[in-house]
Amino acid sequence: MKKTLRPLLVLFTALTLVTGVAYPLVVTVVGQAAFPQQAHGSLIMRDGKTVGSALIGQNFTDPGHFWGRPSATSPFANNAAASSGSNQGPLNPALIDAAKGRLDALRAVDPMNTAPVPVELVSASASGLDPHISPAAAEYQIARVAEARKLPPEVVRTLVAQHTTRPLLSVLGEPVVNVLQLNLALGAH
Repeated sequence: MKKTLRPLLVLFTALTLVTGVAYPLVVTVVGQAAFPQQAHGSLIMRDGKTVGSALIGQNFTDPGHFWGRPSATSPFANNAAASSGSNQGPLNPALIDAAKGRLDALRAVDPMNTAPVPVELVSASASGLDPHISPAAAEYQIARVAEARKLPPEVVRTLVAQHTTRPLLSVLGEPVVNVLQLNLALGAH
């Protein structure tokens, strides 16, 4: 029994030290050295204060800002501590009512806009924390934001273009617009 137990304990201890201490330590040190911004949560700073993260969506509801993807987190929108979707199926009346409510809110704030509403502006994401929208969703909102901020639409359109991230190698993923970074850029105008 001792012949078997001792090697097992030695192996257990060695693997615990390697996988539970050494590996996480090495990954942390390499991450801090090679990717310091990402390792610290991709925080966005303005005037020495943290205004958000480029990785977590924020809830904008006034007409002068671009709106991100709706969040199904609770007790408040974009609650990183409660990251999850609504878990409602496509035939669930609550899901349909929530989408209709979001659609009504978009139409109420911009009644002259008759363009089709991009789906991500009325449907919550699986995580509830998406920081990005598609360029089409940003385009849908340009007239409303420009009017609310008393800016020419072309100025706002240029800001959207400047804050659109293209796919890696032009094939991996879709173009996206980070809503927080775009809204911060709008604040400078």
